[in-house]
Amino acid sequence: MAKVKTHFVCSNCGDISQRYLGRCSNCGAWGTLVEEEIPSDKVDRKNRVNLAGQVAKVERLNQVELEEVPRVKTKIEEFNRVLGGGVVPGSMVLIGGDPGIGKSTLLLQVSGQLAGEGVVLYVSGEESAAQIKLRAERLGVEDDHNFLIYPETDMTHIRKAIDDYGPEYVIIDSIQTMQQPDVNSAVGSVAQIRETTAELLQIAKTNGITIFVVGHVTKDGAIAGPKILEHMVDTVLYFEGDNQRSYRLLRAVKNRFGSTNELGVFEMQQEGLTEVLNPSEMFLEERMEATTGSAVVVALEGSRPILVEVQALVTPTVFGNAQRTSSGIDRNRVSLIMAVLEKRTNILLQNQDAYVRAAGGVKLNEPAVDLALAVAIASSYREAETRLTDAFVGEIGLTGEIRRVPHIEERITEAQKLGFKRIFIPKNSLKKMLKIEGIKVITVQTLREALDLALS
Repeated sequence: MAKVKTHFVCSNCGDISQRYLGRCSNCGAWGTLVEEEIPSDKVDRKNRVNLAGQVAKVERLNQVELEEVPRVKTKIEEFNRVLGGGVVPGSMVLIGGDPGIGKSTLLLQVSGQLAGEGVVLYVSGEESAAQIKLRAERLGVEDDHNFLIYPETDMTHIRKAIDDYGPEYVIIDSIQTMQQPDVNSAVGSVAQIRETTAELLQIAKTNGITIFVVGHVTKDGAIAGPKILEHMVDTVLYFEGDNQRSYRLLRAVKNRFGSTNELGVFEMQQEGLTEVLNPSEMFLEERMEATTGSAVVVALEGSRPILVEVQALVTPTVFGNAQRTSSGIDRNRVSLIMAVLEKRTNILLQNQDAYVRAAGGVKLNEPAVDLALAVAIASSYREAETRLTDAFVGEIGLTGEIRRVPHIEERITEAQKLGFKRIFIPKNSLKKMLKIEGIKVITVQTLREALDLALS
């Protein structure tokens, strides 16, 4: 009997090594090499053929017929927003998130709505048909004849079911439970995930079927399996949140058909996920009056302005080196702003511990948060209260100047809608001064000027 040949594949990046290494030579991850059998050279490689038997062919670019394919909108506007305006037919969407965060709940609700637009095939490798039915009744999903349930993990049977029923939408829950019978590897391994995803992608592109795939995540928050999984699909969505809180954030980190900056906000309730149409009120509802170390920023998530409270606590350090701890804001950004504060406004922070967070669990990545962050830190250090009706927008340069940020008019309008009386913005952001009823626009050029006006 011939000896079975094996090699080692990194579960993080997919790199192949002929011998076991403790650390992957490509991505540097430790303990990620998994032994797999080398596939036979006699494996039958099929052309890209759709379910009707049509084979892909070479075409000139000017001869390709472009059909106008409208997006399919669900009744969940937050979901439509993150996808870029709705579901694109023939696309493949990967949704990742922590266990119990609500991935299956969201897709089950979406499936019930898409069943009104076409046939939906819900393939589950983790639940039986009765369990899915029980959960659907709890979520109020309508019993539509176009909603098909298939508890199966074998890709051969799944492809046959797609061929027999011709669905417009397919949900795979989850990709780590699916298996290719001709791949000699354990379920959930790199080889299984890679081959299964490749076949699903072929089905989606050659037949115009929209496929949603649920992906498990590692302890570091990345989607489990090879990184090529995220490269193959059209859209990658991350479902974020805390199991101890009812709010969930749906964020796009890759989207070939829309922006990657959009954010959808949901609240987990007994009857399932419900939309939060005004996230700003949610992020500000527990803000206290007459407090120090608090400032509100009008952040922009895609096309949506959101008001978020930035909190800071500055205390004398008891260690040799001052600590910088942050949640929801990049720690390097906090260190940079504190260095600018110390150099340009003569606030001694090198012997102070700083704890900074964005309230509500949201992550703030854009430069416009700089001014609110600086005001919150200075307010905590000086024990000077900020006004409850003040908002701040602006990027801070290393020389202490307040730099312009985009979409300033939308930010001012959003602050005015929520009852804010003053908003601090960069001096050069507006070509002409706006006069919006009920809010005073204060333009500032330097960080020192902004602190003098905000903390006076």
